[in-house]
Amino acid sequence: MSHWKASLICAVIVTMGAPAFAQSTGPSQDEQISPPPPVETVNPTNQNGFSEQEIIGAAETFFGNVSGNVGQAVEHIFKDQGSPVGYIRGEEFAAAVGFGVRYGQGNLIMKDGQERKIFWQGPSIGFDTGGNASKVFTLVYNLQNPDGIYRRYPGVEGAAFFIAGIAVTYQRAEGVTLAPMRTGIGFRAGVNAGYTAYSKKRRPLPF
Repeated sequence: MSHWKASLICAVIVTMGAPAFAQSTGPSQDEQISPPPPVETVNPTNQNGFSEQEIIGAAETFFGNVSGNVGQAVEHIFKDQGSPVGYIRGEEFAAAVGFGVRYGQGNLIMKDGQERKIFWQGPSIGFDTGGNASKVFTLVYNLQNPDGIYRRYPGVEGAAFFIAGIAVTYQRAEGVTLAPMRTGIGFRAGVNAGYTAYSKKRRPLPF
């Protein structure tokens, strides 16, 4: 075979093979890999319960003239218990001569928007005499069903404390914890001997 014929045959082979080589160098348009979808960011505090700022805002609006002290009490409770799934805002009357009674009423507000009317009553032991009225803002923990609030809650021994003029106690029953914050009723607010019974209707007897 002559030299020019051999050169022509090589040129034809290279020309015919060029498209196949170029096509194999990368994926086609249909084979392009799409980027993964963005990951949704979830705030577990807002998903499971009220945030600290939500509770401070609601409590400050409710208490009014003592709102400047609320933040300290809420911060302390959040460090102990975390984010509540609900809260109760209401008013109560307490009277005592050594042994006392307490009656209150209010509304339970859950994180998911459910609300319940609620009453409470119970015996108390205090250091003063006479009667006092006060506002009560109670943080609610581990309550799955709002109707489960209606029961007796014993006070947690040694859990009463005062922060900036606000009395806080802890009550607990069957895994549910309540943290009432009270103003305006003196030292009796910090003593929670006995129990508090929460009910759908007013009960004349505190027991």
